[in-house]
Amino acid sequence: MKFKITCLQMDIAFGDPNKNYQHAEKLIETAMKKNPDIIVLPELWTTGYDLTRLDTIADKNGEETIDFLQKAARKYQVHFVGGSVANRSDLGVQNTLLIIDNEGRLVHSYSKLHLFKLMNEHLYLESGKEKGLFELDSRTFGGVICYDIRFPEWIRAHTANGAEALFVVAEWPAPRLSHWRSLLIARAIENQCFVIACNRSGSDPNNEFAGHSIIIDPWGDVIAEAGASEEILSAVIELDLVKDIRRQIPIFEDRRPDLY
Repeated sequence: MKFKITCLQMDIAFGDPNKNYQHAEKLIETAMKKNPDIIVLPELWTTGYDLTRLDTIADKNGEETIDFLQKAARKYQVHFVGGSVANRSDLGVQNTLLIIDNEGRLVHSYSKLHLFKLMNEHLYLESGKEKGLFELDSRTFGGVICYDIRFPEWIRAHTANGAEALFVVAEWPAPRLSHWRSLLIARAIENQCFVIACNRSGSDPNNEFAGHSIIIDPWGDVIAEAGASEEILSAVIELDLVKDIRRQIPIFEDRRPDLY
């Protein structure tokens, strides 16, 4: 089964949700010229890392962002791995990935499990507790957020439960670009899955971001990669390749979960 994936590697206006919704709307309109099946947005794309003001600018229960994505999904009949949003609820503020199908239904949400202390996430955000497993068109995927890719056991928790492709949404800083590429390629090889990673471009008052959104096949070969600037990146993935590769090198059969 083939999916055409389009990543919106967008610059993000710091702390300005209205401006970011408007910008995303234009990018989605442009992206639809490529006839994608799934559109992917980056991490915290409505606010950026304006963490100190999340009490006022975070989206209450993710409602505005969910409504925005649902309307776009119905209009264009496209699935969304809708990036993540600063989601304010009774649990506090969480960094929440939203999955919307092409009929506008909220399929799944996943709140970032591993908070990145170097960017003070632990001071302003609450950690999630659920996996990022979800289904679109009867195929199983995993969704994680940025720092999560440094935890291979967390990624394996998804692929061992059927995920054939991993979606990563991120605001990954430019100084660690080499880590971004190496970790994502490693996650693809060791899990024998596609990796679709959508990073942001641009900068905020404290950080420059790497861009380089990337789509990787289950052998670890790069199918498509963006540069550092704002870009719309597209590629087709063939999920049946996952089964073929897992038959050739049967790592999931040869695992020893009785010992580790």
